[in-house]
Amino acid sequence: MTSQATVPQIGHLIDGKTSATELRDIYDPGRLDEVVAQVAVGTPEDVDRAVRAAHAAFPGWRDTPASERVRKLLAAADIVAAGSEELGPLLVREHGGVLQEAQTDFALGTGVLQHTASNTEEFLRPVQYDDDQCFISVEKVPRGVAAAVVPWNMPLVLTMIKLAPALATGNTFVLKPSPFAPAALTKVLGRIAAILPPGVLNVVHGDGDVGAALCGHPLVRKVGFTGGTATGRKVAEATASTVKNVTLELGGNDPAIVLDDADIDATLDRMLKGVYTRSGQICFAVKRVYIPRAMYRRFADAVCERVDEYAVGHGLDPQASFGPLNNEAQFKKVLDLLDRTRASAATLVELGRKLDPSSWDNGYYVLPHVVRDVDHTAPVSCEEQFGPVVPLIAYDDEEQAVSWANDSEYGLCSSVWTADPDRGLAVARRIEAGSTFINAHSFDALDLRMPFGGVKQSGVGREYGTAGLSAYVEDHAIRRLK
Repeated sequence: MTSQATVPQIGHLIDGKTSATELRDIYDPGRLDEVVAQVAVGTPEDVDRAVRAAHAAFPGWRDTPASERVRKLLAAADIVAAGSEELGPLLVREHGGVLQEAQTDFALGTGVLQHTASNTEEFLRPVQYDDDQCFISVEKVPRGVAAAVVPWNMPLVLTMIKLAPALATGNTFVLKPSPFAPAALTKVLGRIAAILPPGVLNVVHGDGDVGAALCGHPLVRKVGFTGGTATGRKVAEATASTVKNVTLELGGNDPAIVLDDADIDATLDRMLKGVYTRSGQICFAVKRVYIPRAMYRRFADAVCERVDEYAVGHGLDPQASFGPLNNEAQFKKVLDLLDRTRASAATLVELGRKLDPSSWDNGYYVLPHVVRDVDHTAPVSCEEQFGPVVPLIAYDDEEQAVSWANDSEYGLCSSVWTADPDRGLAVARRIEAGSTFINAHSFDALDLRMPFGGVKQSGVGREYGTAGLSAYVEDHAIRRLK
């Protein structure tokens, strides 16, 4: 049991001050008897204080020159980068990932701040027309108070892709972190808030009632949400009554289509990182793989051989390939899906090894699984697993593979694997998704110049790059007759 004296206490951050009237223990998902941090439990009244502080700070931040806001973003990037070594282990003990995954979160968050800063001033430059009849200026202006709700799996980068464009364009900000991984993120945000005017950046902790109060607050003009599709629908409902602009980055069931000319070893070198990183708990993880029937057995055998080398344990164990699932609800959901798959006609293969079998039941640990000889319509193929399990589905021709890939309520990301770039591009253009990668499908596939978001039930709007900046501004058209 962690000593109470060593447990950090994390309060709300409102108008430049920290506060907490009630604290909740946050437990390590890999050592369920260890308290990682104590975090404030907020109320709708806390939300109102935070939003009103952001609203009061908005005029001053809006009128701050863009060049100064850019300097603050670059300073924030330095803060995030500097926090990786110190706070990475804390993040591991909150969300269950391995240390490298936590450090990747810090690195990606740093990159988002830097990239946003590099684009801001050019993006905000007015578009103007001047002729004999009139002068027109189309100017981008901030919306006001921006609110964000982020999940636990990659909290740093998922916050920064909302915070960076919001602050860069002159909005103020109120965040509700996930109650499953709030501590390391809030420590970083406290350091960023210290270099900003009071009220520009605020954090309120809590559960669904806090999120609902934030998304529905009448002074909030923009909401950015990353999380599950069911919760995303509730966010959309909460924003509807006050007609807010909303960006929803929701669930996914990302298909990977392996074409018949793909090199199996080269494909798996890259693909498996997109399946099992963060124990499969990533919205755009590879969640179903379509393989030509003629090469199915060779491909499936190669997958199982590689996955069997994985070791599962606590995220701070340097031998761990990946760590536990994050929370009890997700753990039970994955176990239920495995039970249903085990009872079906498919072949469920449990692989890998336990690093510390004696403590296995003291965490939300699940070994990696591969599902062979599985139907396209099986639950494990149609549902978002969000765990270390992937179905391998045989297809007969390219048309069938594309049709099955598109036969989903989701449409976040996807991938095509081939030795022929032109063929890969032709197939990619037929897939219904926000992003399609060719010969990649993991964090390596992302590029901040690419808009990120989903179609269908995977979301509304886009983040990253100039698309992310656009989400936090209104076009103000001014016309003067001559």
